[in-house]
Amino acid sequence: MVYTLLLLNVLLLVVGQIFFKMGLEQAGGFHLSNWMQVFLSPWILTGLFLYVLATGLWFGVLSRVNLSVAYPLQSLSYVFGVIAAWLIFHEPVSFTRWMGVVVIMIGVALIVR
Repeated sequence: MVYTLLLLNVLLLVVGQIFFKMGLEQAGGFHLSNWMQVFLSPWILTGLFLYVLATGLWFGVLSRVNLSVAYPLQSLSYVFGVIAAWLIFHEPVSFTRWMGVVVIMIGVALIVR
């Protein structure tokens, strides 16, 4: 059950980042001249809401598992982040970055064991 909470936490963090990116793209980036537009963007506000939910789940995770296990497992957010960037935003992902994703997944597998 705790690993399900942790995975949901990671997914909420990644989806929050996706919403941040969408909001920033819609606003034309973040500048001093548009900071209010950025922070009031529905995309950004939704991302922030997801981060609040993720934090609540994180509290649940930390109350059930050691930090030395839980925190490294959050590195799955990097894996999902790379995949999301590639699939949703069509960002180029080099072979070296894919190898980094593999290394992270090996590390996660070692920690879970």
